[in-house]
Amino acid sequence: MMSDTSVNNAAHWQELDDWRKKIDALDRQLSSLLCERLDCALNISALKLRIGEEVLQPEREKAVLNNVLNCADSPLKSHALEKIYRCIIEESRLFQHEWKRNQPGNKGT
Repeated sequence: MMSDTSVNNAAHWQELDDWRKKIDALDRQLSSLLCERLDCALNISALKLRIGEEVLQPEREKAVLNNVLNCADSPLKSHALEKIYRCIIEESRLFQHEWKRNQPGNKGT
C-alpha cells in the first residue's frame, strides 16, 4: 500500500511531466515559427539587396523590441522577453548577412 507522501510525490512527478510535455509542444511551435521568421528575414534581405538597403536597421529593431515588450504582463517577463528577442534579432541579422554574402556577385559586404 502506498503512503500519502508517495501518492503526493507521484502526483507531483506526473504534474511535472505534464508541464514538460506542454513546454515540448510549445518548443515545437516556437521552432516552426522561428523558421518562418527566418524565411521572412531572408525575403526582407533579398528586398534590401535589390533596393540597396543595409541589413542593420536600428530603428526597425527598436520597433520590433517595443512591439514584443508591449505584450509582456509583468516586468520580469518583459526583462526575459527583451533578452530573448535581442538574441532572435541578432541571429536574424547574422542570417541575413550570411545569405547576402552567399549571393552571386556579392563581395560579402
